[in-house]
Amino acid sequence: MLQSCKHILTLIKKDFLLELRQQYTFYGLLLYVASTIFVIYLSIGQPEENVWNGLFWIVQLFISINAVAKSFLAESKGRMFYFYTIAGARDFIISKLIFNFILMLLMSITSLLLFTLLLSNPLYNAFLFVAITCLGGVSLSLVFTFLSAIAAKAQQQAALMAILGFPLIIPQLLLLMKITTPAFSNVVQESWGQMVIMLIALDVMVIMLSIILFPFLWKD
Repeated sequence: MLQSCKHILTLIKKDFLLELRQQYTFYGLLLYVASTIFVIYLSIGQPEENVWNGLFWIVQLFISINAVAKSFLAESKGRMFYFYTIAGARDFIISKLIFNFILMLLMSITSLLLFTLLLSNPLYNAFLFVAITCLGGVSLSLVFTFLSAIAAKAQQQAALMAILGFPLIIPQLLLLMKITTPAFSNVVQESWGQMVIMLIALDVMVIMLSIILFPFLWKD
C-alpha cells in the first residue's frame, strides 16, 4: 500500500513538472478560458440567470475537453511502456484521475471568477454554486480521463471520444444545470439532494470503472 501511494505521488509530480516545463500548454488553457468568456461578454453582455447558468456549464465542457481529454492522447507508446515497467495500471490511472481533477478544479474556479467579473453576478447563493462548480469540475475531469484512456488505444481517437462522450456528458451537464438552479434563488427543489447523490454516485462509478477496466487496456 505504501509503495502504491509512492508511485501515485511520483506520477502526479511528473505530470506537474511537465506542465511547468511546458508552460505554453497551461497558459494556452488560460487564454482559451479568458477569450471564450470575453467573446460571450461582447456578444450578449449580461445574460439572464438561466442563460448564464447554461453558458457556464457549456464553457466548462469545452474547457474539460481541452484540459483533460489530452492526458492520455499525448502519451507516446515508448513513454507508456516505461510507465508499465515502473508502476502498476491502478497506480497510473489513479494518478491521472487526481492530476486531472486538480487541473480541472483550477480551471473551473478561474472561469467562475471571469464569469462573475465580466457577465455580472446573478447568484443568490454563491457558496452553493462554488461547491457545485468544484463537484462538477471533478465529474467532468473523471469522465474525460476515463474516455481518454479508452480512446488512446484506438485508431480513430477523436471519433471515439465523441461517440463515447456524448451519451455520458449530456445527462451529466443537464444534471449539473438542475443542481445549480437553487443557487440563483432561495427556492430549493425537493429532489435536490437526490440529484447531488446521483452525481456523486456517477463519479464513484467512473472511478471504479477506470480502476477495473484500465488494467486490460494497460496490457495491450
